[in-house]
Amino acid sequence: MTAYDFQVPNSRQVRYIIHTDCKNEADDQFALVHALLTPSFQVKGIIAGYFDQNYGRFAQGQSAKASYDEIRTVLSFMPEYAEVPVFMGADRALEASDIPLISEGAQLIIDEAMKEDLRPLYIGMQGCLTDLASAILMEPRICQRMTAIWIGGGAYPEGGQEFNLMQDIKAANIVFASEMPLWQVPSDVYKSFAVSLAELQYRVVPQGPLGAYLFKQMVELNLALGKAMPDFDWPHGELWGLGDQGVLAALMHEQQRTDLYQMVPAPHIDEETMAYQPIDEQKRLIRVYRHMDVRLTLEDFYAKLALYHQSHADN
Repeated sequence: MTAYDFQVPNSRQVRYIIHTDCKNEADDQFALVHALLTPSFQVKGIIAGYFDQNYGRFAQGQSAKASYDEIRTVLSFMPEYAEVPVFMGADRALEASDIPLISEGAQLIIDEAMKEDLRPLYIGMQGCLTDLASAILMEPRICQRMTAIWIGGGAYPEGGQEFNLMQDIKAANIVFASEMPLWQVPSDVYKSFAVSLAELQYRVVPQGPLGAYLFKQMVELNLALGKAMPDFDWPHGELWGLGDQGVLAALMHEQQRTDLYQMVPAPHIDEETMAYQPIDEQKRLIRVYRHMDVRLTLEDFYAKLALYHQSHADN
């Protein structure tokens, strides 16, 4: 484990489930490492999510397994965390709004939520919401026992097309209409976690095999996508986004930072346009982030990665 010269009081620790479509792009890996290296988070499990709408990089039904394999690859550079359980999530979107997809991941959510533990439970959703929606359908009581943080959805107030949302709009509507506390980080906010590849080469690569791998897999995908999609404006060439860090940022912010978000009525999402549709007399409010402390979050990641490498280099 990382040799920190500080301790986090038990009263400030939270239980945390990581849900990641880890082979989708190249930023999930950074958020996965960051969460594992954060002593405030008692990680109870990692769920591999699918991303079937993926520019044709993986065959339909194979992307969740690709995420699972990538999680295992990242953990191979962090042997102290090899015992953190990894679970398969659903391999496709919901076909109906009242029929869950049974998966190891959905069952983990239920099992952890129903435990008697005074520490609060959070789940960081870094991709689609299928497994969380299925867990809600399977056991609605979990809504009173945990909080969901989701990187997804278009900018407010209009909404619109967004990658994580398009994977399963039915699932998003289930979660939005449920009683589960929801913290949403929409696309205009998670895109603020922009970095340059030069910055990552300077700050991440020197931090041992783990840092080298994080950078390598990103630059390889950056080049591959640039060649495969020359007429598309993404990726940008020298820049990337670490948008999945938004789930970490939400939990790292001081509770008093109410200036960073607004409580808004949970909308219904149009399945054709992905636009937000207000619901009359809507009483359910969700937390929607308008800003995040990008500097705090990224510097915390760089510091923890460096301290992890230092603790191993000293041995």
